[in-house]
Amino acid sequence: MRLALLATFGFLNLAVPSMAATLDGLAVDVTNTSEPILCAEKDNVAINFASPEVRNFKIEAVHPAYIGNMRQDRWEPDWTACEDISEETSNHTQPRMQILHEDDKVRVTGLSFHSFWRPTDVTVRVGERTEKDIHMMQILVRREGEFEEVAVLYPGDGYWRIHPQAPDHLGFVAYGSSFLVGPVEFDQRPVVNIKEVVFDPKAMTFALAFKDGSSGRVAVENLNTERLRLDVTFDRPVKDRPFAALRSMYVTEFNADVARIAAREAGAKSWREESVMGFKDARATDVWLGRLLPSRHNTSAPDMMFNGFRAEPRPSR
Repeated sequence: MRLALLATFGFLNLAVPSMAATLDGLAVDVTNTSEPILCAEKDNVAINFASPEVRNFKIEAVHPAYIGNMRQDRWEPDWTACEDISEETSNHTQPRMQILHEDDKVRVTGLSFHSFWRPTDVTVRVGERTEKDIHMMQILVRREGEFEEVAVLYPGDGYWRIHPQAPDHLGFVAYGSSFLVGPVEFDQRPVVNIKEVVFDPKAMTFALAFKDGSSGRVAVENLNTERLRLDVTFDRPVKDRPFAALRSMYVTEFNADVARIAAREAGAKSWREESVMGFKDARATDVWLGRLLPSRHNTSAPDMMFNGFRAEPRPSR
């Protein structure tokens, strides 16, 4: 039943390469601006991707290698050694939730928080529905009669989180690392300033209008119980700043949402693998970020891959 559902929904692709496979493309500048921290609820990992040429690339979330051995998950916040938590908790008090779209395959919900950490005036359009003051969009897909959340977008600062559908033995997986897509700027923290988000539920595609006048497209290219892959396209390259960034958390190897990084550098005969906190800058065609050992924080959260960088969009199907 699940295979038939995924095939109908357009996400089943039995020829999808594994995470070990690579998508050759342009080499981009990968920089690490991470800082050590003791609080597990603050994003201290920052990996930036920059190139004056890139207009198309892939972002993929895949279950960690140990997912098959998991019998217990952990996703509760850990406020140990967190002196000031007001910034992390203020966004989530008394949210107002509304269903922006629902059909037999997809549900889109919009959450409006009592307060958000920065002013926002983003227009959100889903089908015929237009709304303001949507601080978080949730994308859920129907699976065996129930809706399962697989992605969230915060229009007010441009942060995304994604994960594959849950494996049968867990039934639920956590979010971990977040990422930014578009012209990355700094406003207390890295952000992408979005003017408008238009989501097409049938095509599972986000059209993004950025405040600098450029635009982008983020399409769900593949989704199943192994991976969720996004195809990202810009109308023009992002110059003089990163076009994407990953934000995450690392306190220790056993308390981290991302602990390791592997980069396939241009011309190299093998992957370069290091601790994410010790990683120095690279010029790479493929970058993997994840964990090899189970963490006590968001244990089921996915590994992330950035690759397939191209100067021109891929031909439409």
